[in-house]
Amino acid sequence: MELNILHQLFLNCTSITTDTRKIEAHSFFIALKGDRFDANTFAKEAINKGASYVVIDNNDYYIDHRTILVEDSLVTLQALANFHRNYLNLPIIALTGSNGKTTTKELIYAVLSQKFNVKATVGNLNNHIGVPLTLLSFASSTEIGIIEMGANHQKEIEFLCKIAQPDFGYITNFGKAHLEGFGGFEGVIKGKSEMYHFLKVQDKKVFINLDDAIQVQKSDSISNYSFSTKDKNATVFITDINAGPFVSVTYDTTIIQSQLVGIYNANNINAAITVGHYFNVDTNLIKKAIENYAPTNNRSQLSTKDSNQLILDAYNANPSSMAVALQHFIQVEASNKIAFLGDMFELGDESLKEHQALIMSLLEATEIEFFFVGESFCNVQINRPNFHFFATFETLQAYVSALKFENKYILIKGSRAMALERIIPLL
Repeated sequence: MELNILHQLFLNCTSITTDTRKIEAHSFFIALKGDRFDANTFAKEAINKGASYVVIDNNDYYIDHRTILVEDSLVTLQALANFHRNYLNLPIIALTGSNGKTTTKELIYAVLSQKFNVKATVGNLNNHIGVPLTLLSFASSTEIGIIEMGANHQKEIEFLCKIAQPDFGYITNFGKAHLEGFGGFEGVIKGKSEMYHFLKVQDKKVFINLDDAIQVQKSDSISNYSFSTKDKNATVFITDINAGPFVSVTYDTTIIQSQLVGIYNANNINAAITVGHYFNVDTNLIKKAIENYAPTNNRSQLSTKDSNQLILDAYNANPSSMAVALQHFIQVEASNKIAFLGDMFELGDESLKEHQALIMSLLEATEIEFFFVGESFCNVQINRPNFHFFATFETLQAYVSALKFENKYILIKGSRAMALERIIPLL
């Protein structure tokens, strides 16, 4: 079937999904295959649940005219998304980076929504499937689209940019994340910078942080809109940053008080201010949007449980995000501090070195009790009175359940697979 005809069928539907559990009446279902599933087998179920059309790539599951047979369902999804993006022809902002992508996306969305009808990536749908689904969620009423792009290997950002064809790009930072897939830190820089290359070739624009030397170097000769806390020649100059307990920044004599903890979130806020400034959002509306934004999904959430204060930052972790989170935690003026730290994944051959380096960086923080969880930390454990090592969450659970936590200031951070939020009921 021609792509333009397929697109017309899609436009006649109310939603698109690849999950039969999310089928709605008159939805458009695309059957994808994975290592452990084949959604072609659910084609009939999708029709029975109300889907108007199902796209399959296995003729054995053909039903009737409502079934669209293609050579490859995933390739069709991506091509349809690109066609839809060009059909709408709206400005699209793409975001990537090692840390802070989702928080920055949510802040930019909050700011731009003060003036425009904005659609953005939901949750972490930021890969070769999530990006197309996000693009296909945009409608003719959408005025600006925001696409988050994740990657764990070379050429992935390049591929996602070809699908989304962004008009603007922002890279939050270059950190030690997915080192195994990228082939080390230099590989991370190369892989993330694929966005810069795409925008340069297409003569588009980037938002950059002039305080980040790598951003400045890699975005050289690309049209940019900048922010800085040091360079007064930046388009947006941030005159002051205050760390706590929640981060605040001062822009254009306006103090913006966020609900985010950690000085590392200042750049995420500054990026949102800069994007808002570019799109002529009033400063008071920028302030309102940022101040009303509250983090969710285990990202830099400050909460109180009984007499304890918790910083829950357990959505993910890598050496870079761990370093800044711990730096902030150590500097906070509080007594009775405890940190629960889970293994950092996808580090490949660098794993042992990076876990050891993190532990060594904490040797002088003798006033904090550290609970390290996971095999990687246990492989490099160091004997200190305030260091406690547990190979599994279950062994930690047994130990912690016997303790009493009162008036503690607690950090919880680890990779997603560690699911360290499970600690909270034990406190």
